[in-house]
Amino acid sequence: MSTASLAAASEQAPVNSTARVAVASFIGTAIEFYDFYVYATAAALVIGPVFFPQTDPTAQMLSAFVTFGIAFLARPLGSALFGHFGDRIGRKSTLVASLLLMGLSTTLIGLLPGYDSIGAWAPALLCLLRFGQGLGLGGEWGGAALLATENAPKHRRAWFGMFPQMGPSIGFLCANGLFLSLAMLLSEEQFRSWGWRVPFILSALLVVVGLYVRLKLAETPVFAKAMERQERSSLPIAELFAHHWRPVVLGALAMVVCYALFYISTVFSLSFGVTSLGYTREQFLGLLCFAVLFMAAATPISAWLSDRFGRRPVLIAGCLAAILSGFAMQPLLSQGSSVEVAIFLALELFLMGVTFAPMGALLPELFPTRVRYTGASAAYNLGGILGASLAPYAAQKLVSLGGLSWVGGYVSVAAAVSLIAVLCLHETREQEL
Repeated sequence: MSTASLAAASEQAPVNSTARVAVASFIGTAIEFYDFYVYATAAALVIGPVFFPQTDPTAQMLSAFVTFGIAFLARPLGSALFGHFGDRIGRKSTLVASLLLMGLSTTLIGLLPGYDSIGAWAPALLCLLRFGQGLGLGGEWGGAALLATENAPKHRRAWFGMFPQMGPSIGFLCANGLFLSLAMLLSEEQFRSWGWRVPFILSALLVVVGLYVRLKLAETPVFAKAMERQERSSLPIAELFAHHWRPVVLGALAMVVCYALFYISTVFSLSFGVTSLGYTREQFLGLLCFAVLFMAAATPISAWLSDRFGRRPVLIAGCLAAILSGFAMQPLLSQGSSVEVAIFLALELFLMGVTFAPMGALLPELFPTRVRYTGASAAYNLGGILGASLAPYAAQKLVSLGGLSWVGGYVSVAAAVSLIAVLCLHETREQEL
């Protein structure tokens, strides 16, 4: 086919509307973070007593946080699996499959009997479902980011890439708001008996909505052109690590700060606030719902700035601020004052929004079309292993060894690692997809 014919075909191909792209890319990551934060909240509050029979509360908490980390270990496998099909057969169908696996695993966790009912099968099946949840999530973000950026005008890719990055704020609010409502409506005994299962089961409704929106989409123009030119890799994961391993590593390290900020300020802080500062569950969840509004506000601001000035300047500023924020943890969180706790949570989640928003454009821009789904997903999810899988567990250990200042040091070190990675990356704003 001639160049002119290719151009004419691409011009006549169906183009997804901005609204449809926004909703379809946003809803998947909203469900992703809803599912993950529903589990994270349950791990901080109830998973230990329900699924692990240890009498020591600390042992129960650590066991719950280990199951939390399992899904992050599964996510790179999901990246390879769904990335292979996303780069071989298309973004749309792969996103539908990843959403189905993710939603089914989450719903089944809500239906899983506890240790008192089925004994050791309970924690074993819980780990299996967490693995399935992580496998599905491994293919979700990369596809959503590509859906947004591969439909975007060149100089608005960060703005379009913001759509999936807004998902965490909304998913977090939905999960937290639901747990807060349950805490206010149910007794402690009702919540521990069955109430904690409700958010998991309701995930099925969100998945149905997500599937409906995604099935209405056309394939992205960038991938459609690659298909026309027969520019497909026979084995994307092999090509990725043979020729593009450096951006995978640097992209993963750049993501560490996002995960560390989010899960230390939410999962660990919730557990610490309830067990050590004397907050009720609903009080601390209310503070988190307030703080996540700052993350939602930071996301479009950071996306707009990264389209205007570049990805690297915004990320460098965000990482530097995150390094400094680690020093604020002990003085703000240790006193237990609601104002100081709210300031700390708002600060950390605002910086999460600042550092997370440009990633929707940056990671896809690091890779060519033929391995872009696999590459962006691998970098994102390897960053999850480094920045989030052990974050609540490590923070729980560090606070017992050296107090909150050690946990704050963990945040600062994570931010420093990401800063070094960003400094090693080239600017991608002018990159052609």
